[in-house]
Amino acid sequence: MHATTPSRSSDRGSRGWVGDAIAVLEADQHRSADTHLFKLACAGLSGIDIYLKDESTHPTGSLKHRLARSLFLYALCNGHVRENTPVVEASSGSTAVSEAYFAEMIGVPFYAVMPRSTSCEKVAAIEHYGGTCHFIDDGRTLYQEAAALAARLGGHYMDQFTFAERATDWRGNNNIAESIFQQMQRERHPVPTWVVMSAGTGGTSATLGRYLRYKRHAARLCVADVEHSAFFDGYRTRDATCLCERPSLIEGVGRPRVEPSFIPGVVDRMVKIPDAASIAAMNVLSRRLGRRVGGSTGTNFFALCWLANEMKAAGTQGSLVTLICDSGERYLKTYYEPEWVASKGLDPAPYEAKIETLLAGGDLDCRLDEA
Repeated sequence: MHATTPSRSSDRGSRGWVGDAIAVLEADQHRSADTHLFKLACAGLSGIDIYLKDESTHPTGSLKHRLARSLFLYALCNGHVRENTPVVEASSGSTAVSEAYFAEMIGVPFYAVMPRSTSCEKVAAIEHYGGTCHFIDDGRTLYQEAAALAARLGGHYMDQFTFAERATDWRGNNNIAESIFQQMQRERHPVPTWVVMSAGTGGTSATLGRYLRYKRHAARLCVADVEHSAFFDGYRTRDATCLCERPSLIEGVGRPRVEPSFIPGVVDRMVKIPDAASIAAMNVLSRRLGRRVGGSTGTNFFALCWLANEMKAAGTQGSLVTLICDSGERYLKTYYEPEWVASKGLDPAPYEAKIETLLAGGDLDCRLDEA
């Protein structure tokens, strides 16, 4: 356990323990510097500036670090987590890694319910922070298994898919949207034409979209969905009951159902990105940065390139911002393994050529489903 683990009282319902736990989380946040906003050099996109907010530099290596802290604060302040309360989460990996980190920090047991196909690198990271992995073979039972495990343990089901959009203060308080706009203040196009984000829980897109409206920014939000996911169809049809039977190949984004935290009313546009295009964009961006990024970052980057191509064709100048969600080091045996990619029937090469053509000054010849 961390040396700062709260230990004021053995009383499970102690307000003192809860207060100490919140203080520990706030102290950790105070020690953390903000994540960097990179400007990507693209000589072929004259007048269009591309920015990448690097969330992979959080202590637990992903965008989900912000969400996990918010979820723990929400659970503590609402009386759901007290001293020794087992915490359970349904997660494909990154959220569970971050929640395990914070659970260890405040001294409560943590259990992650996840598909057996989750990368071994993420499993190792969860266990590194003292978490226990509970594997399931049928991803469609993820939510029910997590709720049932929490009930058996007498614990709290964190339920990121329901509470992500309400646990984060979208008006400010150093959320990711506020951070982006503060970091953009001295750029030549400080208010982006587009902010691009993929959908996992839907929580980050909800925060971004709400903040843009609250601050009356002209920037618009484009949400990129993956090939096998319910979000796009749910948005296009405005039907929250849409389902997708096939699981997403891109970890951390795409869901079998339209999650409660996905707020379609704050989204200005959605595009569906083929899996091969996500991996292609991941590869191109990794080469340009000189380090590996994850597959969901590839989804973000391909959508951003598609919008940049649209702006270029219209003669529009401006900026576009998206996120580096996590590092590619977690996917060495999947997305960065050519045999694995081929085994899934994916060929990223044609999409890589298209992206490189755009970044060199040509056109991105690619039609996407959009809504």
